Amino acid sequence: MLQCATASFRDKPMTPSGATERSWEVDGLHIAGLSWGDTEKKPLLALHGWLDNANSFAMLAPQLADFHVIALDLTGHGKSSRRSADATYEVYDDLPQVLGVVQQLGWDRFDLIGHSRGAIIASILAASFPEKIHHLVLLDGVSPPPLEAGEFVSQMRRYVIDKKRLQNRQTRIYKSMDVAVSAREEQGLNAEASRLIVCRNLTPVEGGFTWATDPRLRGASAVKLTQDQVDAVLQELTMPTLLLMAERGLSETHSSEFTSLGDRVSDLVLETFPGGHHFHMEQGVATLSIRIQSFLFNEEL
Repeated sequence: MLQCATASFRDKPMTPSGATERSWEVDGLHIAGLSWGDTEKKPLLALHGWLDNANSFAMLAPQLADFHVIALDLTGHGKSSRRSADATYEVYDDLPQVLGVVQQLGWDRFDLIGHSRGAIIASILAASFPEKIHHLVLLDGVSPPPLEAGEFVSQMRRYVIDKKRLQNRQTRIYKSMDVAVSAREEQGLNAEASRLIVCRNLTPVEGGFTWATDPRLRGASAVKLTQDQVDAVLQELTMPTLLLMAERGLSETHSSEFTSLGDRVSDLVLETFPGGHHFHMEQGVATLSIRIQSFLFNEEL
């Protein structure tokens, strides 16, 4: 049983069993994270999805026994800093800080895994700095849905309105951690996964707990990539890439985004994996870890 999943939140959020808390200061921002495994083993960086945190990998990372795994809390999530009032949360905004952490770790080249929004960030990072990425693993996500160039103005309008609306938004206060966990379960996560995510995304306040997550993450992006820009990213993914799509995940509603990936990503393995969008936090995680390790070591199953 994962320690974080059973511990009381009254004192402080607990670190999952086997994980070590890590932190870095990059560009004036506090970046938090978790690590698993021997530092002498192969480096693997993990980027979580939207409104999640480093605990997203608390089930998968311990089973990647041949790797030193670092999972970050991306800015505005978990224990990491929120961005300043004038800043944005575009999918590419995290790249300088992610690379700043990598530099402090002393990693010249590493494997990279991302889930959902983290997979999008991982793709953009790998395309922009392919010399740093040995293998790329994407979990139920690869690129942002493209926006027609003519929609730029309406998208910008939505961003400005949302930014003002969410800037000082008072988030809901939960009387207990269990109530917050139940709220996250209603969004489709199982109980154990919900507790893991929630226990790192809550902060104590008068009357109970509220989300540490920056409310601005729920707002519209200022700028979204066009189809040509998405294609440019995909065409620069020259490293071996494994894309695992969940049977009950994004492919159900975004199937058109994945049909021609083989023509745009030069060294792609595309497979479907049982489970929902957070399949890396479900019962099949042991099988998933075997598949990922076989790919990272260039082995055929």
